[in-house]
Amino acid sequence: MNISRFFKITFLVVLIIVVSACKNETKTAGAKETESQDLASEKWFVQMAQSIMLRYPESYQIDGRDTAKWDYVHGLVLKSFIDLYEMTSDSVYFDYVEGYADRLVQEDGSITTYKLEDYNIDMINAGKILFPVYEITKEEKYKRAMQLLDKQLKEHPRTSEGGFWHKKRYPYQMWLDGLYMGAPYYAEYTSSFEEGKGLDDVAKQFELIQKHAIDPESQLLYHAWDESKEQKWADQETGVSPNFWSRSLGWYAMALVDVLDYFPEDHPKRVELIQYLNQLADALIPYQDETGLWYQVPTLGDKEGNYLEASGSSMFAYAFAKGVNKGYLDAAYKDVANKAFDGLTQELIQRNEDGTITLTQVCAVAGLGGDPYRDGSYEYYINERKKDNDPKGTGPFIMAAIQLDR
Repeated sequence: MNISRFFKITFLVVLIIVVSACKNETKTAGAKETESQDLASEKWFVQMAQSIMLRYPESYQIDGRDTAKWDYVHGLVLKSFIDLYEMTSDSVYFDYVEGYADRLVQEDGSITTYKLEDYNIDMINAGKILFPVYEITKEEKYKRAMQLLDKQLKEHPRTSEGGFWHKKRYPYQMWLDGLYMGAPYYAEYTSSFEEGKGLDDVAKQFELIQKHAIDPESQLLYHAWDESKEQKWADQETGVSPNFWSRSLGWYAMALVDVLDYFPEDHPKRVELIQYLNQLADALIPYQDETGLWYQVPTLGDKEGNYLEASGSSMFAYAFAKGVNKGYLDAAYKDVANKAFDGLTQELIQRNEDGTITLTQVCAVAGLGGDPYRDGSYEYYINERKKDNDPKGTGPFIMAAIQLDR
């Protein structure tokens, strides 16, 4: 074969390969575009879950991470995926959850990036996904990991009356957030492996928050309580923080409806927990905006700088809807939940060009104390940054959509 003919043949082969590849790429891109665009016809829980998976193909990437970390935000979103799997039986949702668990949990039950000695109640939350993963896969490493988290709870430092500190580095403090992070896991573990012997202790966590953090006038609960009254944010008489925060109240409402899954109907503390839920629901109603949403600082809706916040509103929608579905709340609260969900979809959801959805106006983070010091003032809460699609909003949004079948 002469050199000229060889190059002509080679050129033709390369050209065919390139054209073919371009056609396949166009076909694939078109399929993806169609798949994304078709999201608008799906229910909201599918739309949000699919949007998350398109943004984060690997579940450890949730919250924009490029390395795997055991974290409460992953536990929150992936718990919503477990709920979605249980509703739809679509294994794609379970596989997404299992991928995270398998990557983080080692054969000996140790958990990558988790440090028991930090005694951080936040780190318990992701453990909730281990129950279904263990039940379905039967892999012993997941049971060992659950035992490790239970060991933390058994050793966790407590207030003088038995309330879990929020973290070792936040001594003598109980935060509403911590009730969601620890109590549902504790309730499920003791029900699954200890015949429920720890349920009284679970109920005690709520009893102590009700005793120390409630405002007698509004019946809302303050973000946190410091037994030692040493924090600059703590009232010197009561020990409570200075303001109400929607998401902390949302954490607490979700904690109540979720722990009740594990309290048998004849358990003496069950009625008490249902009363707490009703009390909180009643207290929140006066502060629901006409849009259906709640403000970042719920009692100061008309104050300059305040804004309608997505995560707290999603959490309330979920807690109210589940509360009705389970028979804990009056049926009228389903209307309240639907109104809240309407507010989320009409005011705070944006449709992207690729068909995915974005949840806006989510408070990225808020806490108390630390360095730099967070004083719990009104100015502090409204000036913490907002973040689109923050997992503390997207997870509860899916949960609320499931409970409302929206």
